[in-house]
Amino acid sequence: MKEREKLGSRLGFILISAGCAIGIGNVWKFPYMAGQGGGGAFVLFYLIFLLMLGLPIMTMEFAVGRASQKSPVKAYYALEKPGQKWHIHGIITLIGCYLLMMFYTTVTGWMLHYFYMTVTGQFQGLDADGVSGQFTTMLSKPLTMGFWMVVVVCAGVFVCSRGLQNGLERVTKVMMIALLAIMVVLAINSFFMAGAKEGLKFYLVPDFGRMQEVGVVSTLVGAMNQAFFTLSLGIGAMAIFGSYIGKDHSLLGESTRVVILDTFVAITSGLIIFPACFTYNVDQTSGPSLIFITLPNIFANMSMGRLWGSLFFLFMSFAALSTVLAVFENIISCGMELTGCSRKKSGLVNLVLITALSLPCVLGYNLWSWDGFTVFGGAVLDVEDFFVSNIFLPLGSLVYLLFCVTRYGWGWSKYKEEANTGHGLKMHDWMRPYLTYILPLIVLFIFVFGIYDKFFA
Repeated sequence: MKEREKLGSRLGFILISAGCAIGIGNVWKFPYMAGQGGGGAFVLFYLIFLLMLGLPIMTMEFAVGRASQKSPVKAYYALEKPGQKWHIHGIITLIGCYLLMMFYTTVTGWMLHYFYMTVTGQFQGLDADGVSGQFTTMLSKPLTMGFWMVVVVCAGVFVCSRGLQNGLERVTKVMMIALLAIMVVLAINSFFMAGAKEGLKFYLVPDFGRMQEVGVVSTLVGAMNQAFFTLSLGIGAMAIFGSYIGKDHSLLGESTRVVILDTFVAITSGLIIFPACFTYNVDQTSGPSLIFITLPNIFANMSMGRLWGSLFFLFMSFAALSTVLAVFENIISCGMELTGCSRKKSGLVNLVLITALSLPCVLGYNLWSWDGFTVFGGAVLDVEDFFVSNIFLPLGSLVYLLFCVTRYGWGWSKYKEEANTGHGLKMHDWMRPYLTYILPLIVLFIFVFGIYDKFFA
């Protein structure tokens, strides 16, 4: 039997796992929600929910991967009791990963396209309408979006096909270190802007009055949702990396390091964005409009804006690509274990498959646009994002949770033993009642609220 591949270093594991968790939501959603929800008040509740929700479930995904030494499609077979059906969720995690890549490859392509346009000076001299028009123009061109999507898929498959250490680990290390360095440079530059003081005060100083204006309950639910979804738990994207590490370090300690990196990126994004928004007196909008309209407008009017804009979109490209590479590794590994084929063959098959599956998202803004998608947000991307964010992630996290803490699954004692193996922070028996009875209800609430908020609010 061929020995399972392993990551070459602890740093590689932490950076790859953090790269999977860190995505565009850290940039286009977190700062806006923090600003609207009372600045530091929102950040405080976000951190509390991160410790209560995301951190323990991350340890569970890692534990299932490390204990089984299998990809998510085979992990349950190694751990479940005879006659149990937990392994069905393994296939569902794979479907969730494919569904995520069906739109994330396109969005990553947007980042690369904007990096290219910023570097080549295509925003120079444009007014606000001209900058806004660039985004609309891009969405109307299926060939442009299709080209960058194919570039992303080819790059992802190429890196993962080179092997775990020589491909994924080596490339992700470089990208993540570069991402963190660029963010620090951009944040320092923002501190010297005219509106820095006002922007940072709005962002970081707790303002419970502003929180009450938005609604305390609404803010708390928003903080809970953001804390839960930021780590991309529930579709096995973390479990696969658990299967590539040794037992030298406890999983709570390793998960904490990943969470710290993810939080650093989210908070630093606000340090970059708010001073710029207050300096140039523009709205701190969330979603694509922030990334592709508001910020390019700021860079177009800023001294050395071409440089700062290029660095920003390079950082965004790295953030998106790190997630793509992590999920591709999961998909390719699952393909290898399901079929027995080589890494390169699984990569080539998925090159064709993911490219084809990504086309509806590309065409959903132009040739395949349809008013029926309006209920989800407007386009094919919004439909795909809804199913990943509102169905697969919360329900998948609930399955991992119940599998690890109940006697009907793997069970608390086995999970705790695996999580606590190695040096570092430990899980304790006093945590068990919360993880068994309260946390599942919170995750279920997040699922139900997401459905209600989308269709009935």
